[in-house]
Amino acid sequence: LRKLDLLTAEEAGQAQEASSLPEQVRAVVDVLAGKGSYASQSLQTFIETTNSQLYLHITDYEPMVQKHLESLQSYYGNGLETGPLQRLTNLLLVEGLTDIQQKEHDILQIEATKGLRNVSKSIPLEKLFLPLSKVSIPPRISVTIGVAGIGKSTLVKLFVYTWAKGEINRDIMFVLPLTFRELNTYEKLSAERLICSAFPHITEPNCISAGAARTLLILDGLDEFKTPLDFSNTVVCTDPKKEIQVDNLITNIIRGNLLQEASVWVTSRPTAASQIPGGLVDRMTEIRGFRAAEMKDFLDEMFLDNRDLSSQVLHHIRANRSLHAMCTVPGFCWISGSSIGYYLKNSTDQSQETTVVPKTLSEIYSYYFKMALSSDWPEKPRETLRIEQAVNNSKKIVGSLGRLAFYGLLKKKYVFYEQDMKAYGIDLSLLQSSLCSRLLLKEEMQSFTAYYFFHLTIQEFLAAIYYYTAAKRAIFDLFTESGMSWPKLGFLNHFKSAVQRSLQAEDRQLDIFVRFLSGLLSPQVNKLLSGWLLVKDEHNSFRNQAISFLQGCLNTNYVISSRAVNTMHCLHEIQHTEIAKTVEEAMKNENLAGMLTPVNCSALAYLLQVSDVCMEETNLSNCLTYNVCKSLLSQLLFCHNLRLDNNQFKDNVMELLGSVLSVKDCQIQKLR
Repeated sequence: LRKLDLLTAEEAGQAQEASSLPEQVRAVVDVLAGKGSYASQSLQTFIETTNSQLYLHITDYEPMVQKHLESLQSYYGNGLETGPLQRLTNLLLVEGLTDIQQKEHDILQIEATKGLRNVSKSIPLEKLFLPLSKVSIPPRISVTIGVAGIGKSTLVKLFVYTWAKGEINRDIMFVLPLTFRELNTYEKLSAERLICSAFPHITEPNCISAGAARTLLILDGLDEFKTPLDFSNTVVCTDPKKEIQVDNLITNIIRGNLLQEASVWVTSRPTAASQIPGGLVDRMTEIRGFRAAEMKDFLDEMFLDNRDLSSQVLHHIRANRSLHAMCTVPGFCWISGSSIGYYLKNSTDQSQETTVVPKTLSEIYSYYFKMALSSDWPEKPRETLRIEQAVNNSKKIVGSLGRLAFYGLLKKKYVFYEQDMKAYGIDLSLLQSSLCSRLLLKEEMQSFTAYYFFHLTIQEFLAAIYYYTAAKRAIFDLFTESGMSWPKLGFLNHFKSAVQRSLQAEDRQLDIFVRFLSGLLSPQVNKLLSGWLLVKDEHNSFRNQAISFLQGCLNTNYVISSRAVNTMHCLHEIQHTEIAKTVEEAMKNENLAGMLTPVNCSALAYLLQVSDVCMEETNLSNCLTYNVCKSLLSQLLFCHNLRLDNNQFKDNVMELLGSVLSVKDCQIQKLR
């Protein structure tokens, strides 16, 4: 163009400074636009005769890109409020997954870490796919992790919409957002059919598969994928036109056998992210939860017309250390805020003796369900029914959804399709009811309709209600869906079976389910749900024996693990707090010496997470022996300020403490 005297040296230099070919083209066209028809005609002739990648870009790619941008703006801009999403514009830069993230349930991760990660580095969203320094290269495989309800899908929507408006990463020509919910509906796919099926307007998928256009492929929600990824047995495929099993397609893309030039961004809950070998991940980021001011703003937005109520809800959340940590997650904060708000609005109508501020998980979810079952939902109910009819309909819906939730939980299935609904005998017309819309979210795409619970914990609570109800009459093991098992009679036998399975499960995915199951035996929850989902006072027949069984699970000389802590949470849910109170009182008075039996050590490990006594400083002076210290070691990791003086420690204990301080999970900031 310089030789044709269509550009000055300065104009050519400015165009050349653009970061990518599409940007250079736009810069040149902008300059030539003001130079008349002769200039544009000369440019067209020049491009055609050189037969360059530029000609292909203008004639084929640019119209596709334009259509793609319009499509994404239309779909992702709908209902996306960018104001409250400031938290998502800065991600934590982390070095791989910690042990607790790989092994523990999301809720246990939040409780142990108090919702805070010991991470100092962060990265702005607009730099997520750029090199970290001048000598490094852009990441090919990026993974963003976050617990359920933290905002992973919202982050993807925000990124895609911001990119489609041309505000970030303009060097990327195609951003292709896909969800694992969509991928679940296919058995076999080729790389090119994957692109064409999801984005019909991309008529030349070979420009992406051949690497001619810089592309970012987004795979959102690995934890919702129906098939675990097996990288050790991947059948290698390098042909973008060859149809293979969908899980093999994903592993081949991540390994770089397919779409080698494309960048890939995977979002996932932490435990599912551990399926991807660390050696394949170039960059890992994590979504942080709410800070104090953000939690306040979120609740103010929830109770827009009643700021006093918002302040009261926040006060109750802050008063409960464990609840406050969990409310750093927006999805959980919404459920807790709704429940406490519902309690506060209705507690004035009842005597304070019959109502208690919801503190346990089971109480919070009981209020949430009571609100969903009643006419007090924030939105107007779609139908008006007589009370008896409403109760019967509710029981039917909760029973049907509960069975789906329970067996889904066992299979690690969190997304359901119409065929799943039919398989579990759920009438699709029931899904149109107000109650269903309050528990289930519905996503309609061109080729499928997907359903998923508003939050993972909603699925777990429904599963617990189903199991609790079914266990009273079941004669076979409910964990065997086919019903073929040794006979198992009586609620308590089924309760014990559930707790034992939770304690033995390696993936810890039943921990919150058994907490809810225990909570359904508490007097307060029975009072809240009797007449709707539970029979009044029926818990009295089982409660004491269930408590004895749970306490028996603590009588072990083994290491105090998160399993023991979860059993203590179960006792808290069932409203048996005597052990914890005794140990907490001894901690306050510094009288723990000589009383740290295995049961009391479990209570101490539990208190390290939830007690206000440990908030500023965890004082374990003059009470630990080598064996006690060793048994508590995995729980001491999460204390910020740890006081261990006057314990007469010898070198062997110092070696133990040294090993703790070097662990990636370690949160200790100060040690005496």
